[in-house]
Amino acid sequence: MSGRTLGEASGASGGPVIEPGATIGVLGGGQLGRMMALAGSNLGYRFVAMDPTPDAPCGQVAGQIVARYDDQAAARELAERADVITYEFENVDAGVAALLEESSYVPQGSRLLYTTQHRLREKRAIEAAGVKVAPYAEIGSEEELRTAVARLGLPAVLKTATGGYDGKGQWVIRSEGEITTAYAELSQAGTELVLEQFVPFVKELSVIAARSPRGEIKTFPVAENIHVNNILHVSIVPARVAEQVQREAERLAARIAEGLEAVGLLAVEMFLTAEGELFVNELAPRPHNSGHYTMEACTTSQFEQHVRAICNLPLGPVELLTPVVMVNVLGEHLEDVRNAVATGRWFDEGEGTTGFAAIPKVHLYGKHEAAPKRKMGHINLLCRNVEDGLRWIEQTNIWRNERK
Repeated sequence: MSGRTLGEASGASGGPVIEPGATIGVLGGGQLGRMMALAGSNLGYRFVAMDPTPDAPCGQVAGQIVARYDDQAAARELAERADVITYEFENVDAGVAALLEESSYVPQGSRLLYTTQHRLREKRAIEAAGVKVAPYAEIGSEEELRTAVARLGLPAVLKTATGGYDGKGQWVIRSEGEITTAYAELSQAGTELVLEQFVPFVKELSVIAARSPRGEIKTFPVAENIHVNNILHVSIVPARVAEQVQREAERLAARIAEGLEAVGLLAVEMFLTAEGELFVNELAPRPHNSGHYTMEACTTSQFEQHVRAICNLPLGPVELLTPVVMVNVLGEHLEDVRNAVATGRWFDEGEGTTGFAAIPKVHLYGKHEAAPKRKMGHINLLCRNVEDGLRWIEQTNIWRNERK
């Protein structure tokens, strides 16, 4: 440890205050760790990441231990070098997380990680907090899947209980004829399966909640999310839903963060039905893609807020300063985006070449290999209203394949 940070100062209801000047260890070296390190360094913190990829995105702006996530010797080195440890994605080795918790200060703990790594445990925890999820069933055999389909109806979504992201590890079953194939495909993963009733939603929403060890909770404004091919395409803030729905979504996110005693950020993804009901879909105990809009559009970014929370500092204000649309830059978009940045053609007296009032703030992650559907960056479009931002995306012609 750096020796200057686990001081005598404590938060109002427990937990040490990790003062600026400390070293924050990050389990994972991807773009979330990179943006966390960039935000935290402005507060005076140092960072070291543990990741198996040499020169990982976070390692480009912080120290890096190149090692697999299940390497316990490397985990001990991380514990020795850091005053506090966090993680930038939830699918980390549970044994390493427990080891770090024993030998270092991990305010997020391993319990929430254990819960959110498994969809069945996650759903039960959400229900225990008094929040609705879509009806579901645990699946252990093809026969159980057929029984669950008869009870929940079709379409329904079969998912692996562990792993899976950006649409991987799931199958939307639309007819009984797909049951055998869907079960055979997903059961190969060697994990439990869960069948979820398909919720006929009109909007996908998310809220990023932050909670500190002292129990302070703040929620960022609700994002309206549009996915294409199961990958987040854009986040729109303010969300185009009634204010009452926004307030309820924030309330539910805060309730879950409190119920799970989360520390740091908790992203809560929800479905909104035509009847105005909200169903929680998934949780992520870390910074989240749908919270990237906060980097320029809010008084405090999600990344700074995460650092504040795990260090037990007072949480920052979360007011929205401007309407914003975040659009993801995938591998197939990267060359066009780089060219636009190099030529400056997006900055025409602050209006952009399209003539609409949307000012692009570009964030590229420094990944070495661009591949289709791989997240390589994002752009925050600061605009007069969100429709201007959406038209800007349309007019660039870069995201033409994502149009609906």
